[in-house]
Amino acid sequence: MKQSNFGNVVALAGGVGGAKLAYGLYQIVPPENLTIIVNTGDDFEHLGLHISPDLDTVMYTLAGVANPATGWGVKDESWNMMAALARYGQPTWFQLGDRDLATHLLRTKWLREKYPYNWVTRELCQRLGVRCTVLPMSEAMVRTMLMTDQGELAFQEYFVQQQCRPVVRSIRFAGAEQAQPSREVASALRNADVIIFCPSNPLLSLDPILALPNMRRIIAASRVPKIAVSPIVGGAALKGPAAKLMAELGQDVSPLGVARHLQDVLTGFVLDHVDQAYQEAVSELGLRSLVTGTVMLNDEDRVRLAREVLAFAAG
Repeated sequence: MKQSNFGNVVALAGGVGGAKLAYGLYQIVPPENLTIIVNTGDDFEHLGLHISPDLDTVMYTLAGVANPATGWGVKDESWNMMAALARYGQPTWFQLGDRDLATHLLRTKWLREKYPYNWVTRELCQRLGVRCTVLPMSEAMVRTMLMTDQGELAFQEYFVQQQCRPVVRSIRFAGAEQAQPSREVASALRNADVIIFCPSNPLLSLDPILALPNMRRIIAASRVPKIAVSPIVGGAALKGPAAKLMAELGQDVSPLGVARHLQDVLTGFVLDHVDQAYQEAVSELGLRSLVTGTVMLNDEDRVRLAREVLAFAAG
């Protein structure tokens, strides 16, 4: 049964961890009261197509069609197009499944026809049966760029092609200063009754959203509960390079490091049982804290954690 003590729940998300908690929220919050704002800093053009990995991960997860083994892509996928592309000697480092390809073809077609990014995302979601609001963070193009020991790399080059091997020296979000959160994003945040930062990579999934002009100010000025769930558990990231990046950039690889990173836009923080020793230090930052099981191994875990986060916010 869908229920929520809040009128409007807004979640910021990116990556598999963010999509998992978004799914849990989607099961218990009425869809008309749930908005998911998704990182698009990892968008890029590949083979002439506009690829939106984080948006697709969230969309496929909410629609129940995500690959359960990876958390991204489509389940029961086939790879005939990639095999044919390889025969032509073309790059296959970024894998596009046959079913997934339909999403990219349609998104690219609509964007080239000048439909707004929000409209395109809404249409794709509705056709997959996703009833809550999913928003790209901005209508403008923002690109996550990483300065590494091998030079500057676009995010997908670093993440997929180089498999996160290069040492990262700094991160920038190209185009962020000229971009703006869309009117729909700004309105959702200003009308939110609770804002949740999903357990997404703070540097690669949440920072691009927060890098948009006025975004941190809009969130910081909100008087509603603003709760983050740590993506770092036991000194490691459950998925992806968050721990590696934090260490290379001189940050504390712990829930406390994440809490410090987001401190100015939070009122509360959720950490896992194995990290209970950090609870007092998190509280000393001026944040309310909750210790619970944050590892989401199945759909039941996702729903349970979503309920606990909302209950914590209500408290």
